[in-house]
Amino acid sequence: MNKLVKIFCSLPLLFFTYGATAQTITGAWQGELDIQGKHIPVVFHIAKDGDKLSASFDSPSQNVFNLKCSDVIQKKDSVTILLAAVNIKYSGQLSTEKQFKGSWFQGPGSLPLILNKTSESAAVITEKRPQTPVKPYPYQSEDIEFTNADRSIRFAGTLTYPTTNSLPAIKTASQYPAVMMITGSGQQDRDETLFGHKSFAVIADYLTKMGFAVLRVDDRGIGKTTGNYQQASSLDFAKDIEAGLDFLKNNVHINQQKIGLLGHSEGGMIAQIVASERKDIKFIVMLAAPGIPTINLMQQQTEAWGIAEGMPVQDAKLKGLLVSAVWTEGKKNNDRTTALKNIKLKIDSMFKTADPATVSRLRSTDTTAVEGQLNAELNALNGPWLKYFINYDPQLYLQKLDCKILAINGSKDVQVNAAANLKRIKSALGKSKSRQYDIVELPGLNHLFQTCVKCTPSEYHELEESFSPVALQTIGNWLVKNVK
Repeated sequence: MNKLVKIFCSLPLLFFTYGATAQTITGAWQGELDIQGKHIPVVFHIAKDGDKLSASFDSPSQNVFNLKCSDVIQKKDSVTILLAAVNIKYSGQLSTEKQFKGSWFQGPGSLPLILNKTSESAAVITEKRPQTPVKPYPYQSEDIEFTNADRSIRFAGTLTYPTTNSLPAIKTASQYPAVMMITGSGQQDRDETLFGHKSFAVIADYLTKMGFAVLRVDDRGIGKTTGNYQQASSLDFAKDIEAGLDFLKNNVHINQQKIGLLGHSEGGMIAQIVASERKDIKFIVMLAAPGIPTINLMQQQTEAWGIAEGMPVQDAKLKGLLVSAVWTEGKKNNDRTTALKNIKLKIDSMFKTADPATVSRLRSTDTTAVEGQLNAELNALNGPWLKYFINYDPQLYLQKLDCKILAINGSKDVQVNAAANLKRIKSALGKSKSRQYDIVELPGLNHLFQTCVKCTPSEYHELEESFSPVALQTIGNWLVKNVK
């Protein structure tokens, strides 16, 4: 999901080592990932307050800035940076006072990455994104703010709704059915910006032109929304969505009887949570949402992603099993020593029975590095977000739904497998109180609902299409038929 591609799921892990004092690494460090000829800028900002190091991360092409790292730990000649919203590892060596040489690890693959110390701001994205809406819009667009029930968080977002000649004179609740959008995993802005793609802005534009009001909101701690993202779980994000729903229910332009949710990836999971508890939700649209338990999902994701990016099939399958083993033991054992012991035993057992060539490619001989990575992953599994996420079973929530539902997925999604997840969603909804649900697999689309060519996560930024017109039409037609 991984990142820095903002996908459904993420493991918070990032390391790098250096051979100098901590004082020399403070400042901005910028590099470029070369992904098949496309240059993706990344920036780390490292600071020191007393004896404690801290860091933040920028990925300008994804519109991610000042993403706070959850911890920076220095041990002798190494430093570990934990980033709770992403599954990334950067390992490098400080070759000079102004340069790190190393590798960027993301999902099953790695890329060389040199970081240079700089005071320059990160590069600005230049890719073409023809679907991004531009002003003037043929509808009303308002920047809005609201707070949650205890006023601890102030949310900022955009509400769009159709334009009518009588709109300025409306004094009572108006006629527009409303859709509240829910972003996927990781800190997302209101447009769910990724590699310059603003998919939520594209969807909102399309639906507003069809006669719907659409609310999209910056996540906690990003854009103009306040709050602590690092200490929150999916359950907390569900409460954030409830605050948005309450805002809509008090808005003069909204038809109070026709309010629903549209969630992408983890956003679809959050839609399940919210709609299972609130009876005022009339419909939900789930885009690439989970239908199977999280550990199974991550095993499938690791395997499919690896194969898509060119990893030998047997390697990808074993890597998926290894991920499952780590997460299963981490979930089962609160005791760190027991969990670590059981994980090592399972890994050793898998390697003993696996193909020797696969073992030689996957097994690291650096036992210290492996120990450090396992400990970091166990730390992550005890964090609020991952601790809740790893225990999530969509079946428990889907079976409680009592509203109209559309679940769609792309056939080429390597992060949330369409066949496996849609099948389980359909099965669960068959046991629910919902009498109107549609399950749709759209051919040729990836996890971001782009019409893909290579259909790999590394292709996301290469494609000019932000969101498939076929997917837009599928969503729009369903909403018109079932809601409007």
